[in-house]
Amino acid sequence: MAAAQLERAGFVVILAGYLLVGALYAIYTPAWQAPDEPAHYNYIRQLAERGCCPRIEPGDWDSAALSLMTSTRFASEHLHMLPSLQYEDHQPPLYYLLASPLYHLGNGALIPLRLFGVLLGAGVVALSFVISRQLLPAQPQFALAVMSLVAFLPQHVAMLAAVNNDALAELLVGLCLLWILRYLDANTPLASPEESEGNKARADMAESAGMGLRAGEKRAGHGMRYSPWAAGLLVGAAFVTKITIYYLALLVPLAIWLRWRGEKRELSELARSLAIFALVAGTIGGLWWLRNAHEYNFPDILALGAHDAVVADQLRTADYIAEHGLVATLTGMTGTLFRSSFGQFGWMALPLDGLLGGWLYRVYGMLLLLGVAGASKGMRRIARSARFILLCAVGLVVLQTVYYNLEFVQWQGRYFFPALIPLALMVVCGAYSWLQRWAWARWLLALGLACLAIVDAYLLFGVIVPGLSP
Repeated sequence: MAAAQLERAGFVVILAGYLLVGALYAIYTPAWQAPDEPAHYNYIRQLAERGCCPRIEPGDWDSAALSLMTSTRFASEHLHMLPSLQYEDHQPPLYYLLASPLYHLGNGALIPLRLFGVLLGAGVVALSFVISRQLLPAQPQFALAVMSLVAFLPQHVAMLAAVNNDALAELLVGLCLLWILRYLDANTPLASPEESEGNKARADMAESAGMGLRAGEKRAGHGMRYSPWAAGLLVGAAFVTKITIYYLALLVPLAIWLRWRGEKRELSELARSLAIFALVAGTIGGLWWLRNAHEYNFPDILALGAHDAVVADQLRTADYIAEHGLVATLTGMTGTLFRSSFGQFGWMALPLDGLLGGWLYRVYGMLLLLGVAGASKGMRRIARSARFILLCAVGLVVLQTVYYNLEFVQWQGRYFFPALIPLALMVVCGAYSWLQRWAWARWLLALGLACLAIVDAYLLFGVIVPGLSP
């Protein structure tokens, strides 16, 4: 019982710590000093004042005004140009619809909208724990380590505490991953036999605390929550939230196929499940795509063509390569993606320079290296089907980040965050593979990652506020 209570206390402390740190970032980060925050805010403003939905059109991207405002840290004398930044008007509307009542209640104030993102992010943090417990029910320190990394990675906190649709997108990813894992778990346990054997008592203690899944739980009766209908609703919501999470539409059919293959059912069962999923998800997404086909002309149902035409003078990768060369481009992209996945704040204008910043980057890099080097061994504790899903999620997000950067220079580590939960799982699994002989060291890793909350506070008040205030 003591172990279960310790686990529950760790969960509560990490979640409360995230809410506190996230609220501090939402309140004290200088206004508009998050990537694209003014454009996301203007989407909410237009929707609240004029109804759904705004249309992206020429003039919504003003690079000169944006450059002037960012270079002067959004000084008050230039804020009259803020409403001209409307280049996110092509985004799907769900986040903005949910946020618009707060715009009315707060009289258009920025902080309540930021706090809404923090609240959505709490769901992401909690889901990272639940998913980890689903995969390794006898390793509570593993789940707490993953939760801490997701909760306190500085760049992640900064993005969740800004006005954008990232938090809702990540929440839907977490819910969809949980659906997939429990859908697969109805067929066979996701933890490997080596992980499951001898751990029933530990898992039962966790279940009595209200966390995770009992090692001996009957796995066939998941009901409608884990039917293709539920997955269709989640992916349909993803379709009307953010294009960067459309990859979920590939993961769910893959999970349906994996379970069908494992159960060796009739082909008609596979077709029926896929058809139900596609019908529900496609109906929800189709309403938005039909609207876009009317607004921007078929086949631009995602409004990406309209967006690219509006931001025509944004820096292109081909132009950058022509000026700097391929080697310098690849080197710069790799380094910037790494640094900005940990912390490069504002509009990418505030990397962590100096002795402490270099030290933080090095420790973060060592964690990633240990995680990647040990991931193959560490993830053997997870069933093959679950490993495959996690790797596919990470691979698809990496591919879409690379694809986007083939056209525009967008070297931002936040583009990996739609797969942050699987990435954190892989990194922690890999790091744990080096510590498996010492149980105390595994708890120490979880504690060390939780201490990132202190780093977050230092970066906010020691770097972000003085570095980005007008």
